[in-house]
Amino acid sequence: MNLKQFAVPALAFCLAAGGLFTARAYGAPQFPPGYGHEHGGWDTPPGEFNDVQRRGFNDGIKGARRDYENNRPPNVNNRDEYRHPDVSHRLREVYRDAFRRGYERAMSRYTHGYGHR
Repeated sequence: MNLKQFAVPALAFCLAAGGLFTARAYGAPQFPPGYGHEHGGWDTPPGEFNDVQRRGFNDGIKGARRDYENNRPPNVNNRDEYRHPDVSHRLREVYRDAFRRGYERAMSRYTHGYGHR
Protein backbone atom coordinates (compact mmCIF):
# COMPACT_ATOMS: atom_id res chain seq x y z
CA MET A 1 0.00 0.00 0.00
CA ASN A 2 0.99 3.53 -0.67
CA LEU A 3 1.85 5.44 2.52
CA LYS A 4 0.66 8.75 1.02
CA GLN A 5 -2.90 7.41 0.87
CA PHE A 6 -2.97 7.27 4.66
CA ALA A 7 -0.77 10.27 5.46
CA VAL A 8 -3.08 12.99 4.07
CA PRO A 9 -6.29 11.76 5.76
CA ALA A 10 -4.39 11.16 9.03
CA LEU A 11 -2.95 14.68 8.92
CA ALA A 12 -6.41 16.16 8.21
CA PHE A 13 -7.89 14.21 11.11
CA CYS A 14 -5.18 15.40 13.52
CA LEU A 15 -5.67 19.02 12.49
CA ALA A 16 -9.45 18.77 12.88
CA ALA A 17 -9.17 17.13 16.30
CA GLY A 18 -6.71 19.78 17.43
CA GLY A 19 -9.15 22.46 16.29
CA LEU A 20 -11.87 21.02 18.48
CA PHE A 21 -9.71 21.25 21.58
CA THR A 22 -8.54 24.74 20.68
CA ALA A 23 -12.13 25.94 20.14
CA ARG A 24 -13.03 24.75 23.64
CA ALA A 25 -10.03 26.50 25.17
CA TYR A 26 -10.76 29.82 23.49
CA GLY A 27 -14.55 29.69 23.77
CA ALA A 28 -16.59 31.25 26.55
CA PRO A 29 -14.58 31.79 29.72
CA GLN A 30 -14.72 28.95 32.19
CA PHE A 31 -15.01 29.93 35.84
CA PRO A 32 -14.33 27.62 38.76
CA PRO A 33 -17.25 26.78 41.05
CA GLY A 34 -17.88 29.48 43.63
CA TYR A 35 -16.60 32.27 41.39
CA GLY A 36 -20.03 33.92 41.27
CA HIS A 37 -21.12 33.00 37.75
CA GLU A 38 -23.32 30.03 38.53
CA HIS A 39 -26.48 32.12 38.58
CA GLY A 40 -25.76 34.58 35.78
CA GLY A 41 -23.80 37.76 35.52
CA TRP A 42 -23.91 41.01 37.43
CA ASP A 43 -26.94 42.11 35.43
CA THR A 44 -29.08 39.08 36.28
CA PRO A 45 -32.08 39.94 38.47
CA PRO A 46 -32.31 38.18 41.83
CA GLY A 47 -33.92 34.75 41.56
CA GLU A 48 -36.78 35.61 43.90
CA PHE A 49 -38.04 38.42 41.62
CA ASN A 50 -41.38 37.99 39.86
CA ASP A 51 -41.99 39.06 36.23
CA VAL A 52 -42.74 42.71 37.06
CA GLN A 53 -39.66 42.96 39.26
CA ARG A 54 -37.43 41.35 36.63
CA ARG A 55 -38.74 43.80 34.05
CA GLY A 56 -38.14 46.73 36.39
CA PHE A 57 -34.64 45.52 37.23
CA ASN A 58 -33.71 45.10 33.55
CA ASP A 59 -35.24 48.48 32.66
CA GLY A 60 -33.18 50.03 35.46
CA ILE A 61 -29.98 48.56 34.02
CA LYS A 62 -30.89 49.86 30.55
CA GLY A 63 -31.69 53.30 31.95
CA ALA A 64 -28.37 53.46 33.81
CA ARG A 65 -26.51 52.39 30.67
CA ARG A 66 -28.19 55.15 28.66
CA ASP A 67 -27.40 57.75 31.33
CA TYR A 68 -23.80 56.61 31.53
CA GLU A 69 -23.30 56.51 27.77
CA ASN A 70 -24.81 59.99 27.39
CA ASN A 71 -22.77 61.44 30.26
CA ARG A 72 -25.86 62.28 32.30
CA PRO A 73 -25.62 62.54 36.08
CA PRO A 74 -26.69 59.28 37.74
CA ASN A 75 -30.17 59.98 39.06
CA VAL A 76 -32.90 57.34 38.87
CA ASN A 77 -35.54 60.07 39.31
CA ASN A 78 -34.61 61.52 35.91
CA ARG A 79 -35.74 58.36 34.10
CA ASP A 80 -39.25 58.61 32.63
CA GLU A 81 -39.71 54.85 32.82
CA TYR A 82 -39.07 55.07 36.59
CA ARG A 83 -41.36 58.04 37.22
CA HIS A 84 -44.15 56.81 34.91
CA PRO A 85 -43.84 53.03 34.64
CA ASP A 86 -46.00 51.18 32.15
CA VAL A 87 -47.52 48.86 34.76
CA SER A 88 -50.80 48.84 36.64
CA HIS A 89 -51.13 51.33 39.46
CA ARG A 90 -51.00 48.62 42.14
CA LEU A 91 -47.63 47.33 40.82
CA ARG A 92 -45.89 50.71 40.49
CA GLU A 93 -43.92 50.58 43.73
CA VAL A 94 -42.82 46.99 43.15
CA TYR A 95 -41.60 47.92 39.66
CA ARG A 96 -39.91 51.11 40.92
CA ASP A 97 -38.09 49.31 43.71
CA ALA A 98 -36.70 46.73 41.26
CA PHE A 99 -35.89 49.48 38.72
CA ARG A 100 -33.95 51.40 41.38
CA ARG A 101 -32.01 48.26 42.34
CA GLY A 102 -31.05 47.53 38.73
CA TYR A 103 -30.16 51.17 38.10
CA GLU A 104 -27.96 51.37 41.20
CA ARG A 105 -26.22 48.08 40.45
CA ALA A 106 -25.42 49.14 36.89
CA MET A 107 -24.33 52.65 37.85
CA SER A 108 -22.10 51.27 40.57
CA ARG A 109 -20.51 48.92 38.07
CA TYR A 110 -20.03 51.61 35.42
CA THR A 111 -18.65 54.25 37.76
CA HIS A 112 -16.25 51.94 39.62
CA GLY A 113 -14.18 50.93 36.63
CA TYR A 114 -16.18 47.99 35.31
CA GLY A 115 -18.01 49.92 32.59
CA HIS A 116 -17.69 49.59 28.85
CA ARG A 117 -16.00 52.89 28.03
